[in-house]
Amino acid sequence: MPINRRDFLLLRSEGRSAVLSCESLFMRIIDAENDGTVNALFAHPARDLAQVKAVRLTDRSWLARPDVRARVDEALDGFQRRGGRVEYD
Repeated sequence: MPINRRDFLLLRSEGRSAVLSCESLFMRIIDAENDGTVNALFAHPARDLAQVKAVRLTDRSWLARPDVRARVDEALDGFQRRGGRVEYD
């Protein structure tokens, strides 16, 4: 099942794994901050990640802001607890 690009992490699906561009995510978070929709952006990460077994993060330097990193880490921690694998570029 393809992943909708408008979902939480803007994942690009590669079969049973996905790629998360931290740069794209950061830009999406900035837009959500301007719209007041950050909580909605992070409301359903488990559902969005349930379609894949592994997530590869790229451009992690975009997660330098502590609040952004904490939100992403929280979502990925839950993913890993459910058996998902996180890879880093």
